[in-house]
Amino acid sequence: MALIANTRPEAALVLADGAVFQGEAVGASGMTVGEVVFNTSMTGYQEILTDPSYTGQLVTLTCAHIGNVGWNPEDMESRSIHAAGLIVKACTDSPSNWRARGSLPDALKKAGVKAIAGIDTRALTIHLRETGAQPGAVICAEPGAALTDADLAQALDAAKSWGSMAGQDLAQTVTTDEAYEWTEGSWTPTHENEPAGFRQAAAFPYHVVAYDFGIKTNILRLMADRGIRVTVVPAKTSFEDAMALNPDGIFLSNGPGDPAPCTYAIEVAKKAIAAKIPLFGICLGHQIMGLAVGAKTLKMKFGHHGANHPVENVETKRVAITSQNHGFAVDAATLPENARVTHRSLFDGSLQGFELVGQPAFCFQGHPEASPGPHDIDVLFAKFAKSLAEHRRG
Repeated sequence: MALIANTRPEAALVLADGAVFQGEAVGASGMTVGEVVFNTSMTGYQEILTDPSYTGQLVTLTCAHIGNVGWNPEDMESRSIHAAGLIVKACTDSPSNWRARGSLPDALKKAGVKAIAGIDTRALTIHLRETGAQPGAVICAEPGAALTDADLAQALDAAKSWGSMAGQDLAQTVTTDEAYEWTEGSWTPTHENEPAGFRQAAAFPYHVVAYDFGIKTNILRLMADRGIRVTVVPAKTSFEDAMALNPDGIFLSNGPGDPAPCTYAIEVAKKAIAAKIPLFGICLGHQIMGLAVGAKTLKMKFGHHGANHPVENVETKRVAITSQNHGFAVDAATLPENARVTHRSLFDGSLQGFELVGQPAFCFQGHPEASPGPHDIDVLFAKFAKSLAEHRRG
């Protein structure tokens, strides 16, 4: 049987420390630069790529086979791909799934996203664990062309000059331009080869203002499932303007970059805490809440990226498997006395959640909406809804 010739263009990943991984292009041609991280999720590549929290990052997927379920409009976590690039072992051009509306390579090319396949992602992951997340460049040749030594040298220079994720305020680059309302609930599968539908809550007794630092669609859907009408506002909306919308609570979303430069968001969190209005923060929102109460944040060696991270509830000792995506963490040792630790990572002991004693304010580091990942920790949305109800009753 004759083998099908490989017609994919040449590609290479060049790290800032000089390591080179050569493979083949499965996305657009050209070069992209960012922080190289690895994600251990077995599924959910579309949700990962469209998660705004991956802005500025080249995502390595440790799962060997990517693209099998194709690409569809229902699994988008935002309006577009936000990852700076994709790095995989193997990527198929021919998906096999009833929900697929196209292939992953076609979606990458349409969005102009650079991606490389055919490299030893296990070796790359081990390298990143040893050296830490670092800048890198993915360079993809034009169809029919080959990469030259000059191309690799250009990629190395670009990686070396990229800098660091530390100090970057990326929330402003991904936030919405204008406020908008959200009432759409979770996705409801039809189990037929036709578009899916979305649930609608029967009533919306609560209203929350959600700060968009890179908010994921399924976070909004899970709030709507619990009767919360959400007004999503730009990242730099003042606390006073948010309160003018007469909300029952404030939500601080996930997002990319370093939380420390987000002084505008930290100020909002401080005022919300002082006003004792229900406050819930996720991921970047968790880190912003930490800074608002006087704690410090730190850059992790290679961060948490995956859907298999065990987190312990400190009070109940119950362990949840969670979805994670962050390169910064709140230093638990710097929390004030009125901040009670609620969750810790069982991988490295890092802080995963805290709440303020005597106040309706709490936060979680992971992604409880489970897109992608397990649903173990989505009870936090019910906790938020309960705090809204209690605040409403006075």
